[in-house]
Amino acid sequence: MQAIAEAARDLSRLIARGPHAGALGAEVGQNLGGDGQKALDVLADGCFRTALTGSGVRYYASEEQDGVVEIDPAGTLALAIDPLDGSSNIDLNISIGTIFSIYPAAGGPEASFLRPVNQQIAVSYILYGPHTAMIVSFGQDVKHYVLDPETGDFHLVAAGVKVAPGAKEFAINASNYRHWPRPVRAYFDDCLVGTEGPRGSNFNMRWIASLVAETHRILTRGGIFLYPADARKGYERGRLRLLYECAPIAFLMRAAGGDATTGTESILSLAVADLHQRVPFIFGSAEKVARIEAYHDLLNGRGFGPFRQPRSVPGLREIMSKKHPIISVTGSSGVSTTTVKTTFDQIFRREGISAVSIEETPSTASTAPR
Repeated sequence: MQAIAEAARDLSRLIARGPHAGALGAEVGQNLGGDGQKALDVLADGCFRTALTGSGVRYYASEEQDGVVEIDPAGTLALAIDPLDGSSNIDLNISIGTIFSIYPAAGGPEASFLRPVNQQIAVSYILYGPHTAMIVSFGQDVKHYVLDPETGDFHLVAAGVKVAPGAKEFAINASNYRHWPRPVRAYFDDCLVGTEGPRGSNFNMRWIASLVAETHRILTRGGIFLYPADARKGYERGRLRLLYECAPIAFLMRAAGGDATTGTESILSLAVADLHQRVPFIFGSAEKVARIEAYHDLLNGRGFGPFRQPRSVPGLREIMSKKHPIISVTGSSGVSTTTVKTTFDQIFRREGISAVSIEETPSTASTAPR
């Protein structure tokens, strides 16, 4: 951690110089994932890789590298890093950052990273903004350090940091609305209509296009961030990388009392299958994450079959509001009408919802109102 902190201090000074340090935002190539690399991306990667020499890190996996780099053959740790997150904001003087996580080195270079993400032992992000902050978790709690530029030292300013539960903010790139899956559109629509909708509250929308900055806002005052998979080519399985971005943030959120999901699965239940694997990513206040999972459950049909039970979902009663009735239509899906009706009855009874079932039969279908 000391080596990372020293590299972050040096990188913070470089970023603070802006154009005086050269064309930091200039395009210099592409990484393996097809993302454009800025000059500062490459500089940051080199800065951290060099700083980690002799630090006990054996294997180094970076978003800017095609494969794993061995730093110290005698080391016992494996470090995964996004050296410079939010690089599209470099020339805009908007907050950017670094994200990294640490695993025990095990079984060779790739095997040290292609593993369940709940095996992380420490995570951190560093935010380069009006001041430079370093947020660290070893799993038990979350600590907040701030760099003193005069001394070059990071000082602890808060321990036991928790995600606020009640913020009425969400972050998503609304320009992609037409590409989103139905559960995300439904969630967005219900937030957008405010007090007139099932949420009964007005919400503010944010979008910085810098994951570290979004994370810091949510850690500071709550809310939820959504970067779902969508219908665009290259986005079908999500866009953010599991190893370098999603897993560390999910670990940190859980330690701070928040949560993180793909929409249908907890991020911390996943295993990395490829160094540059991408997944949908939603994180923030635990109640808000549970709610977006509820939308996926309801609109994707999770649990509506003979072999699975629907999970208990906080806030389901509000989603099933008078303004938003739920209509179930069954056809030749292989699941009987009785099974579907029984499953709905279980949900309504569990959540204390008064419901009326109207079953359309072949004899009434032709005369039923459309």
